[in-house]
Amino acid sequence: MNLTLHVTGQRADGYHLLDSLVVFLDLGDVVTLAPGPLSLTVTGPFAQGLDDPDNLCLRAARLAGHEVAITLEKNLPVASGIGGGSADAAAVLRALGARVPRPEVLGADVPVCLAGVPCRMQGVGEKLSPLPPLPPLHLVLVNPRAGLATPAVFQRLERRDNPPMPAALPEFPDGAALVDFLATCRNDLQAPAIALMPRIADCLAALGDAGALLTRMSGSGATCFGIFPDGTAARAARDRIAAARPDWWVAASGLAPAPATV
Repeated sequence: MNLTLHVTGQRADGYHLLDSLVVFLDLGDVVTLAPGPLSLTVTGPFAQGLDDPDNLCLRAARLAGHEVAITLEKNLPVASGIGGGSADAAAVLRALGARVPRPEVLGADVPVCLAGVPCRMQGVGEKLSPLPPLPPLHLVLVNPRAGLATPAVFQRLERRDNPPMPAALPEFPDGAALVDFLATCRNDLQAPAIALMPRIADCLAALGDAGALLTRMSGSGATCFGIFPDGTAARAARDRIAAARPDWWVAASGLAPAPATV
């Protein structure tokens, strides 16, 4: 998930230059691999329409050169701006021991998903700077159960040479310091996404009304997040929003624990 997303330029080949803080949540899809032949079975609440031959999981397996049977339990909304598909592809690559692909091959988010730790992501996704340990965050995610195509959002972007984050990031001794810093940053895709899908503004307003300290859209949308003072407040906000909008996907989450090192 993108806590920030500054669009700082565009290369001659059309790829956009980004400056983003990427974190990982303690919820997600589940990818299981078994001996081949190459196939994909998709289950879960958001499985519909994902078993096509161009699925990122299948593309990752082909790139790795392995014939495997993939089962994807799709728990996250599709085309939702929180990197679910990229994380699924990264899980396949990691399981097969494949090397990190260039961002242009499978997408800008795949290298950072392979790293699996909070990072500052720059360039077209190839420049990764792991962040020092972050304080706990208590998040609520809201998606109007509608996908948003990333190219369409970028097409709506009026300016592509926006300022990056500071060259040197401050330390974040606690959640308040991190929220204060995030408030000085942006998601440059938020306004164009809202122009395409006004319901995103409704999601942000619902999070704010429920007591979020900061609200923002992640990635190219349409998922929005709010940061809350503690877990109790986050769960209460989740329940309040879910009750008021049963047609939305609403979840409370913290940051994923750091992966074990050997």
